[in-house]
Amino acid sequence: MTQMTATGSEIELKKTLDTCNMIQTKLENRTACIGIVGLGYVGLPLVEAVHNAGYKVVGFDVDQTKIDKLNAGQSYLKHLGDDLVASLVDSDRFKATATETDLAEADVVVLCVPTPLGKHREPDLSFVVKSTELAARTLRRGQLVVLESTTYPGTTRDEMMPILERTGLKCGVDFFLAYSPEREDPGRAGVSTSQIPKLVGGVDENSTDLAMAFYTKVIERVHRVESAEIAEAAKLLENIYRAVNIALVNELKVILDRLGIDIWKVVDAAATKPFGFQAFYPGPGLGGHCIPIDPFYLTWKAKETGYSTKFIELAGEINSQMPSYVVSRVAEALNQVAKPIRGSRILMLGIAYKPNVDDVRESPAAEIIEQLVHHGAELQYHDPHCATFPEMRKHHIDLKSVELTAEEIESADCVLIVTDHDRVNYDLVGQHASLIVDTRNAMANVKGVTGHIVKA
Repeated sequence: MTQMTATGSEIELKKTLDTCNMIQTKLENRTACIGIVGLGYVGLPLVEAVHNAGYKVVGFDVDQTKIDKLNAGQSYLKHLGDDLVASLVDSDRFKATATETDLAEADVVVLCVPTPLGKHREPDLSFVVKSTELAARTLRRGQLVVLESTTYPGTTRDEMMPILERTGLKCGVDFFLAYSPEREDPGRAGVSTSQIPKLVGGVDENSTDLAMAFYTKVIERVHRVESAEIAEAAKLLENIYRAVNIALVNELKVILDRLGIDIWKVVDAAATKPFGFQAFYPGPGLGGHCIPIDPFYLTWKAKETGYSTKFIELAGEINSQMPSYVVSRVAEALNQVAKPIRGSRILMLGIAYKPNVDDVRESPAAEIIEQLVHHGAELQYHDPHCATFPEMRKHHIDLKSVELTAEEIESADCVLIVTDHDRVNYDLVGQHASLIVDTRNAMANVKGVTGHIVKA
């Protein structure tokens, strides 16, 4: 009698199913340990969401200062508050560490690392590569690895998977790999990470299944897509959509100003249409880690196909010109009162890239400051969220926030509003400023303004 033996493919299939079931079971009964690499604006809120879902969390970051602050119960992201950190520290289900071997106990490893641009606007995947190599050093059978960083289509499959498979483990059999783009909006009131819908796409069906099993336990609404590449491209589309529309209103701002028309009133009027229009507002330039950077990831990738992304590049060009436009408006406004920029005292209100946060990443305020100082201005700033101008990759500005007083405002030749924080007393500005250059329409509803307002 002939004895039947299992084929290699049958053995591999059984091994795959056993591994999937093992991870699924841990996720279902909340015994899985979740490792999150990168404890910044994306990683730390995700830690909270995963912890609240009942999982044990290992938070890893190479910055020992962050780890020390977390373990001391201190938040280094002001908009999240100390209560979040305190609740994590008091829990026996959270560990903050800079020791990479601690990731070995994680069943799911989520990478939340920066994806900046290089000097020539080329993608800098160094953080993704290094964190993937980090995950590879502790990779074992039965792990799911997920990338959340914004990047070009193909990164998860073409860049991460080969690094992880150098361990000898096979993707889709021994470990699983997926992409789920972050959708954080720092400072957005009343919305937590768990409430923001998630996209999930794996490099294979089993990877997508397991990533869905994880995120559906943590996030209220999770949308499955067919591949990691679709999820990667969708994230870029979200940010390109915003960048292009902001460029459109920024260009209209310049044109309409020359026609004596207020762009903010035009946008508000158009926004009364209940279909076919979404309001975007102009500003002094793009800021944050997403909108100024992410579109160029697709621009770079498109060149591999021999295609030029003219529309995206034009939007980037328009938005990148806005800081210079603001400086020119300041010069024009001062000129109207017979003053040059050189020697004029300028008080800038707000240096963060958006209202009500302390985040200055890619903030246009930095370039505006450097240009004004280059032209000889005496510059000070007030920002209730940023006591000291933080160190930036491209800019080194040694300034501290001054108190916003009537005397400080009156002594300024020009008050320049760059960020419209809620905690700024615009009534006080209106009462005591002789000249205001407003890039955010912050003074629109202020009554009793005694000085002259120029919109930029």
